[in-house]
Amino acid sequence: MLVARRLGKRYGEKRVLRGIDLELSRGGFLVITGANGSGKTTLLRICAGLAQPTEGRIERDAERAQVGYLAHEPLVYRELSALENLELYGRLYRVPERRERIGMLLERYGLWDVRRDRVADYSRGMTQRLALCRTLLHDPALLVLDEPFTALDESGAALLDAQLAELRGERTLMVSTHDPGRVASLATARLELAA
Repeated sequence: MLVARRLGKRYGEKRVLRGIDLELSRGGFLVITGANGSGKTTLLRICAGLAQPTEGRIERDAERAQVGYLAHEPLVYRELSALENLELYGRLYRVPERRERIGMLLERYGLWDVRRDRVADYSRGMTQRLALCRTLLHDPALLVLDEPFTALDESGAALLDAQLAELRGERTLMVSTHDPGRVASLATARLELAA
């Protein structure tokens, strides 16, 4: 699914990544750890096809439309409702039977009762739940999740735990986390980045 060789990234004179080699087969679950500033987010952005490496090469067996990316920022429109956000993304990704899919995700992530409320009125945890719905909406083959447990309360984290366990083996997953123990039982590979 994904192969990187001698991957590196610079921003001007600042080197963010150096010499990263990784192979992640279809259905694999890679956990990425490292201190803040170690390049986790940069690596995930490259793997998702949102940034280009300045060194090395990367090969992905997934088109951009087959990638689900969850960033530090939730990438949802605050002035829209959850329903409007997911409807927009569903149309952009041409999700078949999108209304049913949207309803199922909103129900699963506990947002059905607030589906018509503006996202600006949501708590940070509710916004993170909506961001997870957005990421999963088009049923991507490759899921790239940057600190997905951020701002989730215990019930939200439990929902995500169950979702990751369900997707393990069916989808290819890359997850960066400061709490690798939370997903250790799901991981098929681990990469620790040095600062």
